[in-house]
Amino acid sequence: MIRSKQGLTERLARTCSEHPWRTLGLWGIAVVAALALTATSLRGLTSQGFVSGKPESTRAADLIANAFPPTPADLKRQYSDIIVVQSPRYGVDTPQFRAFVAKLSRQSEATGKVLNLRSYLKDGSTLVSRDGHAAAIQILVNTDKAIEPVVSLVKKANGQAGFAVAITGDHTVANDVAGLSQHDLEQGELALGLPAALVVLLLVFGAVVAGLVPLLMALVSVAVGMGVVSALSLQFGFSVFIVNMVFGMGLALGIDYSLFVLSRYREERAAGTIKEAAIRAAGATASRAVTFSGGTFVIALSGMFLLQTTVLRSLAAGAIIVGIVSVAAALTLLPAVLGLFGDRVNALRVPIIGRNIGRTDTAEGRFWQRIVEAVLRRPVLSLIVAAGAMLAIATPTLGLHVGENGVNTLPNRLPSKQGFVALQREFPAQSPYPAQIVVSGGNAAARADLVKLQKRLAADPRFAPGAITTSPVRSDVSLLEVPVRGVASSDGAIRALRDLRSSIIPELFAGSGANVLVGGRTALYSDYFNAVTNPTPIVLALVLGLSFILLTIAFRSIVVALVSILLDLLSVGAAYGVLTLVFLHGYGAHLLGFQHVPVIDAWVPLFLFSVLFGLSMDYQVFLMSRIRERFDQTGSTRDAVSGGVASTARIITGAALIIIAVFSGFASGEMVAFQQMGFGVAVALLLDATVVRSVVLPSVLSLLGDRCWYLPGWLGWLPRVEVSRHPRAALSTDAG
Repeated sequence: MIRSKQGLTERLARTCSEHPWRTLGLWGIAVVAALALTATSLRGLTSQGFVSGKPESTRAADLIANAFPPTPADLKRQYSDIIVVQSPRYGVDTPQFRAFVAKLSRQSEATGKVLNLRSYLKDGSTLVSRDGHAAAIQILVNTDKAIEPVVSLVKKANGQAGFAVAITGDHTVANDVAGLSQHDLEQGELALGLPAALVVLLLVFGAVVAGLVPLLMALVSVAVGMGVVSALSLQFGFSVFIVNMVFGMGLALGIDYSLFVLSRYREERAAGTIKEAAIRAAGATASRAVTFSGGTFVIALSGMFLLQTTVLRSLAAGAIIVGIVSVAAALTLLPAVLGLFGDRVNALRVPIIGRNIGRTDTAEGRFWQRIVEAVLRRPVLSLIVAAGAMLAIATPTLGLHVGENGVNTLPNRLPSKQGFVALQREFPAQSPYPAQIVVSGGNAAARADLVKLQKRLAADPRFAPGAITTSPVRSDVSLLEVPVRGVASSDGAIRALRDLRSSIIPELFAGSGANVLVGGRTALYSDYFNAVTNPTPIVLALVLGLSFILLTIAFRSIVVALVSILLDLLSVGAAYGVLTLVFLHGYGAHLLGFQHVPVIDAWVPLFLFSVLFGLSMDYQVFLMSRIRERFDQTGSTRDAVSGGVASTARIITGAALIIIAVFSGFASGEMVAFQQMGFGVAVALLLDATVVRSVVLPSVLSLLGDRCWYLPGWLGWLPRVEVSRHPRAALSTDAG
């Protein structure tokens, strides 16, 4: 046997395949430890995905907390959730209505979770509807879990004695969102995505064992990834959505990376390479491509950490963690499995499909060969038609509008949605999310200015009458709480809040020297939108710049790097266009089971960009590494493009279908934001793996010719890091 100089991934593949039981043992220990951590340490996850750091809303909340400590007297003005009691038969002054509210109040306090409760029985007519047939009960609880027994009471009381009872508010919404996230995970990613991915794997490999191996790698990656997340959750405040991301991205990347490596191993075996050499060849080629793909994916997601938002940082952390674990599994665990199984990965062949195993000239290969040859015969026409269609799909992006789809977009069956509808119907001026205007310091006129602000906002149809409270511990601090009409995250509420901050308050408090801060839920949404949108140019520049550098080093060509980035942007643009058409304009929304909503959730576009950029770059690296490999062998760009695309199209399409299946699980859920994210990824990758990789890219490379591999002389100092080195000639092969 002739030996060649081996790279790291090749050495890993050889070592792990030669010592499979040791490798499996180490991974087994990791999985057991991860499961133990997940079972005992996964806590501290939050459903609040707003701004970290110190925006104005946070500074206002801190000042209010210090100036208004939670003494029993002060608790009477605080509440977190609202119970709405309504009866078409009884008025609020009837004995039946009063007895019902009194009983429900006593039962709520008896749970031991309610810190304070206010009702119209003691606290006045502001808690009674205009028609006198509904009353609001304001309660204060301090955690999402603490609201659960109260929600149970409300469900039980609803419909009794002719009364309708509903509840909504901070903790009710948060508790519902956490439960819905778990429901979508079970019914979407697991019940839909997992079986669909297995079906695709069986179609791609034609054998049950070969189809199950990538699935096993993915499940191991998910388990270990969740263990890492569990350990980190003890220190960091992650969003509950990180669990969905670890499962979804773990399945997608774990399967895809293993698919690439396993496919290359089977290709080498079909060409006559002995088992040990085939594992090393896969390690030297596909494993290298996986390593670079994983690196690009991490770079694409790392930009999210520049944003001061819990959701985006959590989603990025989950994706990066499970992505790194997936690469490690593909580089070590998979070679160990192949070392044990060898050709038995082709066992249990699927009828009809499995008959092509071991053949190098299959119907699928000939099909893709004909497509790419047709494209290469007319590259200009192919490019104009395909790229033009993609740009046309991307055009609606110009009307993309971001915001927050709040409680009004939750499923109707959830208590928080039912309570919200009841509250808006019976108490349109009542809100569990008032604007909190806190004034500290300033001259003697500051107090008078606050009274003027109270009167002005009372006359403003965007607000409702508010109340002023003076701090019991700081005489120079006063608080004006003013309900903002409508949904806290709606465009109208956000515009009213921003107008309050930017013009009304500066106008009234000019020269007072007071420090005026605006907090509350609507203010928090406003700060959140700013935190997501303002750093976007920096994030885009970072991701695109670092990816360009990595790809230039990987392929030693600035042209390949630039083309790769432009094609990925084309796919992202198409995803944005489809999201705008379906969710904002409603085209096909009902048919697909989606809601027609006014905004795309603020975190979705930027996160979608990063995820799509990372995933589509996987295919680009895998494809371009094969094209570069063939170019090094033949010296012809046209032959390299033809052979590279034809030999990888089935695998790339299969990999894309797997990710589409997994992210369709997100889209099939009931949370609008994840519907948008999942649908966007699925559509973009479908277009990317078919139109872009099979038509646009071959056309561009064909037109560029040998200029594809251009690297300026002044960049000759760049390290030579081969994404794929083909060692077949240096390896022993079967004589027969």
